[in-house]
Amino acid sequence: MKTIDELLADGVAGKRVFVRADLNVPLDGTTITDDGRIRAVVPTVEALADAGARVVVASHLGRPKGAPDPAFSLAPAAARLGELLGAEVRFATDTVGDSARATAAGLADGQVAVVENLRFNAGETAKDDAERGAFADQLAELADVYVGDGFGAVHRKHASVFDLPARLPHYAGHLISTEVGVLKKLTEDVKRPYAVVLGGAKVSDKLGVIEHLLEKADRILIGGGMAYTFLKAQGHEVGISLLQEDQIPAVQGYLKRAEERGVEFVLPTDVLVAGEFPDLRTKAPANPTTVAADAIPADQEGLDIGPETRKLYASKLADAATVFWNGPMGVFEHPDYAEGTKAVAQALLDSSAFTVVGGGDSAAAVRTLGFDENAFGHISTGGGASLEYLEGKTLPGLAALEN
Repeated sequence: MKTIDELLADGVAGKRVFVRADLNVPLDGTTITDDGRIRAVVPTVEALADAGARVVVASHLGRPKGAPDPAFSLAPAAARLGELLGAEVRFATDTVGDSARATAAGLADGQVAVVENLRFNAGETAKDDAERGAFADQLAELADVYVGDGFGAVHRKHASVFDLPARLPHYAGHLISTEVGVLKKLTEDVKRPYAVVLGGAKVSDKLGVIEHLLEKADRILIGGGMAYTFLKAQGHEVGISLLQEDQIPAVQGYLKRAEERGVEFVLPTDVLVAGEFPDLRTKAPANPTTVAADAIPADQEGLDIGPETRKLYASKLADAATVFWNGPMGVFEHPDYAEGTKAVAQALLDSSAFTVVGGGDSAAAVRTLGFDENAFGHISTGGGASLEYLEGKTLPGLAALEN
């Protein structure tokens, strides 16, 4: 795929450049609680603006129902982008309407604008090719060139990700080029031992990547809510812990295949449990206790890996040459259940391995828990996109840029 470096070499002064970013940041009202994704696109926007381009930035935020919804406005993200750039960022109050057209047309060389949430238009996410294409036609009127830099959305066949690049000269931004380069290190000529840490709530979200990693990884460590389906598959009591009963046969199959292939599957040996899920809003104490992973009381819920498991996992990561981590080990938002996730993050920092934090809640946890982002090999901006890439799937947004 052509990159932004090639675009800059050809010259962009005076050209309107549409940058499909990923500004899908978490909000508390209008307050951004994690600006990592905005910071990730700054190098691309800054490079274009410094070269004299007239930059039109677009993104989705949340899941509005194809119509304007103030709760999902990109206005806070536009304001934060301006702070990070140290320059005014204009904001269009619609996506392809009068405000967007006037804002794009009014840009001078080196100026930047953000248009409103792409998902306020039903054409962005439409299943119908014609409807999506019609919206892409409207977006194409705003620019002369397309730069794809929203890695967190490249696994979506959406108008701004898949259809729009076909309508304009198109290039990959700095972020997408970096993300793809990192993921190739996890799929091609991997340095071994290759360890993978998977957590998060649902095992069903990770089935595809587990299937693929059984052919690639040397060891797979499981934590988070998904661990209890694995423990149940081994015949253990899991109490009222998060459980996907329908996934037990698949999990049993993976455990068997891992044993046959010599892939080490590592499950928790002890867990922190409580009778009730903690109230994350008030941080109310839940009086957790530590129990063996095969002895969870019937009326208790597992909410984090225990101290022995933390030591075990750290030992399994210590000699790794490559580590991919996706998904927290527990309810890290509550201080009583953050230690497992902290332990994995610290183990990655202590390791000499090439370490990749696979976006989503893992990336949020690293920042929330106070770790230095720059100390990790790479922190991805796209959890779902990273996982689908590792599954070997074709990602529509990357395919469009390669075409």
